[in-house]
Amino acid sequence: MKKFVLIVAGGSGTRMKSTVPKQFVELQNRPVLMHTFDAFYNYDSHIKFILVLPKNQFEFWEELCKKHHFQINYKLVAGGETRFHSVQNGLKSIEDDDIVFIHDGVRPLVSIQTIRNCYTTAVERGNAIPVIPVSESVRYADKIGNKMVDRSKYFLVQTPQTFQIGLIQKAYQQIYTDSFTDDASVLEKLGETIHLVEGNRENIKITYPEDLIVAKSFLFPQ
Repeated sequence: MKKFVLIVAGGSGTRMKSTVPKQFVELQNRPVLMHTFDAFYNYDSHIKFILVLPKNQFEFWEELCKKHHFQINYKLVAGGETRFHSVQNGLKSIEDDDIVFIHDGVRPLVSIQTIRNCYTTAVERGNAIPVIPVSESVRYADKIGNKMVDRSKYFLVQTPQTFQIGLIQKAYQQIYTDSFTDDASVLEKLGETIHLVEGNRENIKITYPEDLIVAKSFLFPQ
């Protein structure tokens, strides 16, 4: 069975306080996005890569690839107005009906075990999303007030969200709505049950400057 990874990288550098989009910020002398590629290449060197970027970032990314002698082969696809439309564009470029991992470009710390967990369950049950338990107290708040909730019933969602390709392609034929917060929510709208697997806690989404410090400590331990 073929494996594809669709890496979505459309972020800006605003919260990172960077002049370049966060996927291109350097982590130990290489762009974050290249470390993300490495995570999946180390899992399976035969995996097929699809990278979705805003069209106006193509040239800069290609310059970075030359600068850093980046050798992993990939298909480059133009992103859309929202993440939904970017994933939709990426999925349209896949003609096989096997397994696709959909992954945030700024999550370079996904473990091989998490990827394996996702793949195994997606093959068996059609889909899989990695999650981790909430470790801190959680409160629900609305206009009336707030109250404690049972944190054991809540999980933090990560990527790669993993699917049988035909199923997720069908889901992405739906009209976009604001309720689509991730790929699983798109599939769930079709009435499909979403299957949870164990993620890895260090699989953070790099968003703020301090996240780079955390990422460096895991990628390059002293």
